[in-house]
Amino acid sequence: MKAYIAGKLCKDSEIEFLEKIAEMCEKLGIETFLPHRDVGICKGMKDVKRIFKGDIIDGFKGCKIIIAVLDGLHVGAGTSWELGYAYAKGITAIGIKTDEPVEEALDYLSAVLVGSMKFVTSLEELEKELKKLI
Repeated sequence: MKAYIAGKLCKDSEIEFLEKIAEMCEKLGIETFLPHRDVGICKGMKDVKRIFKGDIIDGFKGCKIIIAVLDGLHVGAGTSWELGYAYAKGITAIGIKTDEPVEEALDYLSAVLVGSMKFVTSLEELEKELKKLI
């Protein structure tokens, strides 16, 4: 099984959390695609086509699941797009929101995102869900 791991890349702590998720998946025998690790970070307009091709066209190949970090006051634009793309492709989605209950975040997460995936609140819960899917 291959997992696409999505989330914001603005802070070192966000990147570190995505990498923790990838490490956990890999210990479970799940292959991972981590956009910033496997393609790189967009630093300007010259990178846009390379990032899109690497992240979306190539990155989603063979993915059976997308894990999306949804912490913070907004979901990253890229993460939202990736979740919609995954939904359209029939890829199972799990959202992880560790900073507050989903019910309290509904206003800015949107009913569309919340209704389209399973949510977990910790790495431990995520691991249990992944084990069910393996």
